[in-house]
Amino acid sequence: MEVMGLTPRDPRTPLVSAVDVTKHFIMTESFLARRLGGAATRRTRAVDGVTLDIFRGQTVGLVGESGCGKSTFGRTLVGLTEPTSGQVFYEGSAVWGRDRLGRGELKDKAQIIFQNPYSSLNPRYTVRRIVGTALAARGVKPADGERETQSLVRRVGLAPDHLDRYPHQLSGGQRQRVGIARALAMRPQFIVADEPLSSLDVSVQAQIIGLLQDLQREYGLSYLLISHDLRVVYYMSDTVAVMYRGQIVESAPAEELFARPSHPYTQQLLSAIPGSGHRLSRRSSRQTRALGPNGAGARASASGEEHEQRRGCGFAHRCPNAARMCATEYPVLAPLSKYSDPCPGVAVGVGPSADPDSTSPHLVRCHRECGSQ
Repeated sequence: MEVMGLTPRDPRTPLVSAVDVTKHFIMTESFLARRLGGAATRRTRAVDGVTLDIFRGQTVGLVGESGCGKSTFGRTLVGLTEPTSGQVFYEGSAVWGRDRLGRGELKDKAQIIFQNPYSSLNPRYTVRRIVGTALAARGVKPADGERETQSLVRRVGLAPDHLDRYPHQLSGGQRQRVGIARALAMRPQFIVADEPLSSLDVSVQAQIIGLLQDLQREYGLSYLLISHDLRVVYYMSDTVAVMYRGQIVESAPAEELFARPSHPYTQQLLSAIPGSGHRLSRRSSRQTRALGPNGAGARASASGEEHEQRRGCGFAHRCPNAARMCATEYPVLAPLSKYSDPCPGVAVGVGPSADPDSTSPHLVRCHRECGSQ
């Protein structure tokens, strides 16, 4: 089993601990496709052996391209999607399996803020009823529910007259605030924030970021922040994990990862930030073709979550510094200190300069034989 410690080992018990979590989906073709075209059943590896710890009061940022398995992993942590294998522990208690936490007990401890605030809210419920339903699920008496509903609505920055409005009568930012209030109604200790800013404009994003940070300080919340916006992840996260094709390919404290990205995929992500100063070297098409049709330079037949497990490194077909061994040998997640210098061709330095004497863990999944043949 491959274990990824995202933080220095702490004598405390992690609030949330995922151990070798894997989630596969079986993609069955239609009868005609199987009968006439010979199509076979495909296995989609959405999450492929992810292990991490999240401690109290910590924010872990999870980044990666669309379809890499971030949301599936987040839903597994809060009990919405059962893993194919592996286990999730909450304060040492299993979330899945025969001796797992009760459904109601887990709801009280872990909640999720969904990416699309409109689709996650019942269009037939008013804000009052949406928040009140969550309070009732926690066991709050109706006599106390109204007072707590009003308090939660005010806490997330909504006015009292919003209580009797329906979701379609609210703006995108207001709907997201309702989603946050609903999550807080359960008084959780851990929240998965799944792209909470993706559908909001810049000014509203800043307000939601401030709200999430205030709530974390006030309630001692822990977050798994799933986002495409690397600037937001850098600003909010203590630790950042980079996911590619269902696997963590690099993880480190936020400042360390942004100052010294080591995996080629992380470098490509950071190079997309305007003004980051990153410069990627490009391998010539002749050099890439030299690796052969089955080598590291071969183009993938599928991307994102819809892929089958391949030999070797899953990023080899996109890596500008891929070697032949990358196509055949499977890389493991290991401390950066065990490897040589980061891949050539990138001028790192998005975040503050990393401390070379730091003992914080910086893990990377790469052969580090960049450019060798």
